[in-house]
Amino acid sequence: MKTISLLFCLLLSGTLMAQTTATGIFQGTADIGNPAIKGSASYNPADQSYSLKGSGYNIWFERDEFRYAFNQIEGDFILTANFRFEGQGTDPHRKTGWMIRASEDEDSPHISAVMHGDGLTVMQWRDFKGAEMKDPEDELFAKGSGYEIIQLERAGKIVFMRAAVAGKPFENIGSYAMENMPDKVLAGLFICSHNPEVTEQAAIWNVRIDKPVGDNYNASRDGAVGCRLETMNVFDRKRMVIHEKQGRFEAPNWMPDGKQLLFNMDGLLYKIPVTGGAVTQLNTGTVIRNNNDHGISFNGKLLAISSSKDDAAGRGSAVYVVKLKGGEPRLVTPETPSYWHGWHPNNKEVIYVAQRKGIPVYNIYRNSIKGGKEVALTDISEGEHVDGCEYSPDGKYIYYNGSHTGNMQLWRMNADGTGREQLTFDEYKNWFPHISPDGKWIAFISFPPDIEKNSHPSYKRVMLRLMPAGGGEPKVIAYLYGGQGTINVPSWSPDSKQIAFVSNSGK
Repeated sequence: MKTISLLFCLLLSGTLMAQTTATGIFQGTADIGNPAIKGSASYNPADQSYSLKGSGYNIWFERDEFRYAFNQIEGDFILTANFRFEGQGTDPHRKTGWMIRASEDEDSPHISAVMHGDGLTVMQWRDFKGAEMKDPEDELFAKGSGYEIIQLERAGKIVFMRAAVAGKPFENIGSYAMENMPDKVLAGLFICSHNPEVTEQAAIWNVRIDKPVGDNYNASRDGAVGCRLETMNVFDRKRMVIHEKQGRFEAPNWMPDGKQLLFNMDGLLYKIPVTGGAVTQLNTGTVIRNNNDHGISFNGKLLAISSSKDDAAGRGSAVYVVKLKGGEPRLVTPETPSYWHGWHPNNKEVIYVAQRKGIPVYNIYRNSIKGGKEVALTDISEGEHVDGCEYSPDGKYIYYNGSHTGNMQLWRMNADGTGREQLTFDEYKNWFPHISPDGKWIAFISFPPDIEKNSHPSYKRVMLRLMPAGGGEPKVIAYLYGGQGTINVPSWSPDSKQIAFVSNSGK
């Protein structure tokens, strides 16, 4: 009898271990509440997507049945992903989305960001163990159909839900204080069929779990922030993480061969295959204090870099040019501070932003890569700011971001600095317009409206957006935690289909 009992315990233990096998970025997967039909979770590394299959009578009343893929997380975090049900489904109340849960118990306290089969998008919760679920529709926490991207954020005791239609900014669905939720919780993806005799399936992609660092973050005191190097097809908006580490790296350029990316880290420049793999250093000679303003000439032969200098001629960032294969760079701007941003299509000139004559205002300048007398292309008033200047591939226009109207927006002007034209007109702080090699598109980063107008800080909830080069309605192509260093430099693939960028997450 003891032998049978021991065997039963071992089998039960093996079953639980199998249930909680790691899947992608999730430490465990399990059926919660013992649904009659067992569910599953799978991860496809080829496109970094997830497939969830699950049954269950419901996630409601005083207990739940569903399939769960989860991590144990402590403190504040942001959960973001794209969701799509597979097939027509049986019940309009089938559910998928994000869930924060106190435990794997079927009657555990939890709060969820839910997308239903009929399109209802809602926030729902159970305040304490064994309690009945809160009816969210009575509290106006429900929205209509059409949402594809779901975000759930915990900040202290408050949980926020946001949702977006593809291409649009997030809308606030609701927020709620979970007073009885422990600091260490389970958080992850779920699916429930709302019918114990049926299995439903959802496809989930662009899955990100971010740990915000807060406004008082200090790297030397609080440790390194994690960075992810990502690529994305701007037309289907599917993202791939190709490299990640604890520690700062920034601002990828796509190399002319289309097979590698270039980025800066710890004052040096590095290359990595676009599919991920070994990181190799690019030789920049004695110039070893490189920042996140660097880029490759139109002919693919030269690299412009910005690096700090400290000598009799000046102190601060200066612009240099070096062969793309590496070597000793040549100084372009003896005066500092100067930050490179764009190549002329003739491959003989560069444009950059700089402060001159002790005036605390940045303007756009043009100069030969051999140095010489620089030409000022803007003359803005104190309190304004211009940045991110970049030529169109035909050399006709210079695109940039500027706060001429009191809010940071995208602009373009003729190559000689005349004919200033505003391109974006919204409440966001829009920075770093990057023109696709075919000249058709602008990719840029948008900061929240409450950011100081001339600032582009790190570690914020930001958007990457896409719009026609001649102007038009911007479309959101990515929602991420990032900012400074995410996409400071030209980062389009040579075929004008993809971009590369950096996103962030704390520990």
